[in-house]
Amino acid sequence: MKIVGRTRPLFDGDVASREQQLKALIGGSRILAIGGAGTIGQAVTRELFKRDPRALHVVDISENNLVELVRDVRSTLGYGSGDFQTVPVDVNSRYFDAFIESQEPYDYICNLSALKHVRSEKDPYTLMRMLEVNVFNTVKTARLAATQGAKKYFAVSTDKAANPVNLMGGSKRIMEKFLHRESSAVNVSMARFANVAFSDGSLLHGFTQRLMKHQPLSAPNDVRRYFVTPQESGELCMMSAIFGENLDIFFPHQDGELELTKFSDIAVRFLENHGYEPVQCETEDEARDRAAELIPQKKWPVYFFGSDTTGEKAYEEFFMGNETLDMDTFNGIGVIKNQPDFDSAILDEFDAGIAKIKASSGPWVKAEIVEHYLNVLPELSHEEKGKYLDSRM
Repeated sequence: MKIVGRTRPLFDGDVASREQQLKALIGGSRILAIGGAGTIGQAVTRELFKRDPRALHVVDISENNLVELVRDVRSTLGYGSGDFQTVPVDVNSRYFDAFIESQEPYDYICNLSALKHVRSEKDPYTLMRMLEVNVFNTVKTARLAATQGAKKYFAVSTDKAANPVNLMGGSKRIMEKFLHRESSAVNVSMARFANVAFSDGSLLHGFTQRLMKHQPLSAPNDVRRYFVTPQESGELCMMSAIFGENLDIFFPHQDGELELTKFSDIAVRFLENHGYEPVQCETEDEARDRAAELIPQKKWPVYFFGSDTTGEKAYEEFFMGNETLDMDTFNGIGVIKNQPDFDSAILDEFDAGIAKIKASSGPWVKAEIVEHYLNVLPELSHEEKGKYLDSRM
């Protein structure tokens, strides 16, 4: 926590004051966690499991991560009294449909899946996969929740959906708009939150990998982010899923404890915490070349740079200026209060346009997909720079 500039947990007071309600509401419920094997998904699953639900079924495409989730839960929390299952299938498959058909209805369906990397928007093929996961699978599972008469459908959004500048954040903002439409059939709540520190695939997770492999650290020195711990991400999602009213979006309260932090500053604290002195290098080549020399001296080569890749937002924000906020109900959690606001014709046009591209026989063109984005999000300030994070160390 100190590495990312934090001194105390954000949500422990809110969770503790509502613990009896959480146990009562979760304990008697059947819950489906979709995308439950990622960093956020595992954290949410652990929080739900602690309250001993009647059934907790976890679906994810990562078989290995599901195995680790089971080992982690069994090794720390034990077994509980409910039906705990993990199912390694794709939501967009007949295997998922068959599993659902074999089960009783769920009280809560929590969608924790996402393609979350800005780098995933670099080509039309990954971008289409992002839309499938972040938008269309969300619509599918929200309609499943409505059909089953679920008490709540919860979906993870992102801070990058607020005034989006990249297609990843744009996909989550489009998801929010589709959920406004679905909210007439089922109660929906969401969460936007900061980077989850050391989550799989994150830059901070990359720091750990570079340390293990004796490789230099590289980070932008002009990009600032908020950070929550994995447990906090699980708590925030759980609180929204259980206590959020229809179309509420929960986010971390910026109360002085949560401050924007530069990745380069985190890299320095990370190395110092592991007993190494950071040595700044002028180029990536210098950082690579000096690794063998510096590391035995308890020094570590670092390369810090100004961000110049497509889709990188200089800072994070959780809400937009026209959104109504409730900052009083919770201590560490803010709530965006929404009323349904959507244009069905525009959403249908987006759906049909993406389906047409997907069905086409020729090569997919990214610019055509972006046109459909802009039809839904004319405010999207996306700038194509021709360079992506894959071009960085």
